[in-house]
Amino acid sequence: MSISQKCQYAVRALLELAKRYGQAPVPSGEVAARQAIPQRFLENILNELKTAGLVDARRGVQGGFGLACKPEELTVGRVIRLVDGPLDPVRCTKGPAGRDCPLKERCSLLAVWQEAKAAVEAVYDRVTFAELAKRERAVERSFVAEYCI
Repeated sequence: MSISQKCQYAVRALLELAKRYGQAPVPSGEVAARQAIPQRFLENILNELKTAGLVDARRGVQGGFGLACKPEELTVGRVIRLVDGPLDPVRCTKGPAGRDCPLKERCSLLAVWQEAKAAVEAVYDRVTFAELAKRERAVERSFVAEYCI
C-alpha cells in the first residue's frame, strides 16, 4: 500500500497546524514554506480538509488556517482514509470489491492480507497529530544548523 503525494501533503499541513493549535490562524504560505508543500496544491488540500471539518479558515489580513479539532483527537489513519480511501493492501480485502475473486472461498493468502491491513491500520490509527507535533518539536530542538565562514 502506498500513500499518495497529496495525502503526504495533507498530513504535513495538518502537522504544521497541530504544532500551532490554539494560536492565531496560520497563513497557507507559511504552512507551505515550513512543510515544503507547493502552494498551488496546498490551497486545494486545505479546502478539502475544511470541507471535511478538520480545518478552520479565517479570511482577511489576520486570516489563515487552524486545526478544527484537538490534535490528540485526530489520527493519521483518519486523514489517510479521507484523502486516499481505505487502507487495503489488496483488492480482495476491500469488502464488496473482493467478492468477485474466484479463489476467495479457498484462498490461503486472504488471512495474510487481512493481517497486514490490520497491522497498518493499528499503526496509523494509534498515531495522533499531538504525538507528531511532539516528535517534530523534539527534532527541531535537536537540529543544529551548520555555519561555515
